[in-house]
Amino acid sequence: MGAWLSSFWLAVGFFTRIPVPTPAAWSPEAQRAATRHLPLVGWGVAAAGVGAYALAAWALPIGVAVVLSMAATIRLTGALHEDGWADTCDGLGGGWDKTQALAIMKDPRMGSYGAIGLVLLLLAKAFSLMTLAPHGLAQFAQALLAGHALSRLAPVVVMQTLPYVRDEESARAQAAAGTLPPGGLAWAAAWGLAPLLMLGWRPALGALVGATLTTLYARQLFRRRLGGYTGDCLGAAQQLAELAIYLGLIAAWNSI
Repeated sequence: MGAWLSSFWLAVGFFTRIPVPTPAAWSPEAQRAATRHLPLVGWGVAAAGVGAYALAAWALPIGVAVVLSMAATIRLTGALHEDGWADTCDGLGGGWDKTQALAIMKDPRMGSYGAIGLVLLLLAKAFSLMTLAPHGLAQFAQALLAGHALSRLAPVVVMQTLPYVRDEESARAQAAAGTLPPGGLAWAAAWGLAPLLMLGWRPALGALVGATLTTLYARQLFRRRLGGYTGDCLGAAQQLAELAIYLGLIAAWNSI
């Protein structure tokens, strides 16, 4: 139990801004093993988003409550995944080859592709959640839980199936790079897929199809353009999958 808690807190500290107890012994292997908790961390992020929405919706319009809910989740994660999405848009949009793309993604300045991509992504997520919110708080909570937990399987899949392409030891994702053993992968899959059990079969299928297609697309794109992945690519895969999950839920609930 002590080792499990240490691994879990390591994941929380790595993927969020929540202060956590310092693990007794850090190592690249321990950091890599902690990635199995990434979908479970998504449960906590979703809970924060649902709480912020419920409080805001009590006195404010739905649109404002949705934006505040998104702000709460972004604050909790330190915009880690959104930053990865923006950097990936810049690198793949502005880079003509692997070397140029990686150099652009490493640049801390945001370019046109990154800014436009981030704005469009946040708008798409906001309008998607505004469409889902009128279904009621329970279904909104289910949507956020599916979006944040299931989408965090996308970077796990990318890490399992592609090599890490940067050489810098200081890169944040370097320590977590590598594959999980079968038990760790099963743990991640269980927490990522569990929210689907709370949905009807149509919404569950819509969310799963959206997440699967975008994950496969992202993996193929990273393999073709970069020969593997970077930490930014992991954030981009999560963000793309999250949006696709919301769109899948909208399509399913509109068809009922």
